[in-house]
Amino acid sequence: MTAEPEPSRDPGATELRTARLLLRRPLPEDLDAIYALHTDPEACAHNPSDLLETREDAELLLLRWSDQWDQYGFGYWTVRRRDSPESLGFCGVKVVGFGRHAVLNLFYRLFPSAWGSGYAVEAATAAMGWVRAHRPDDLVIARVRPENVASQRVALRAGLVRASDFDTPGEDGADWFYIAGGDHEG
Repeated sequence: MTAEPEPSRDPGATELRTARLLLRRPLPEDLDAIYALHTDPEACAHNPSDLLETREDAELLLLRWSDQWDQYGFGYWTVRRRDSPESLGFCGVKVVGFGRHAVLNLFYRLFPSAWGSGYAVEAATAAMGWVRAHRPDDLVIARVRPENVASQRVALRAGLVRASDFDTPGEDGADWFYIAGGDHEG
């Protein structure tokens, strides 16, 4: 694992395709979806600190996501079905600090209307496939609340393993850690 992930400028990073999904870099036209998802109490039930209050908050979130893309050449993708322009949510990896190291945080948040269809697993698996192909030496973490069983299943099905020795008290409650890559098997 490197202390600071090197930028990756692979042109394939801006868009991923799966059997059913298109994942692409968020654009300004995704602002409404970012705002709607992050003001949905059900979507953010396990991470209430992620709830946004204003459209300006959504603009700032999109700006942070864009900054990640500009700096590293990868980040969170907008997730939609290949046959629809409607956003299902967002998934991807971004560089975060973990102790004294930079790691990749796997994020997936979909609209409740998309839950139960396997879209989160498909998107997270695509993101992890990208990581294995382009960032194989980086440690990937997913922080999941103990009561969020569905999110735990997504992490496991995407190829991460439970790493209870990393668990910490999080901003909204205990963070259970799932990891892959780096010096760890997953």
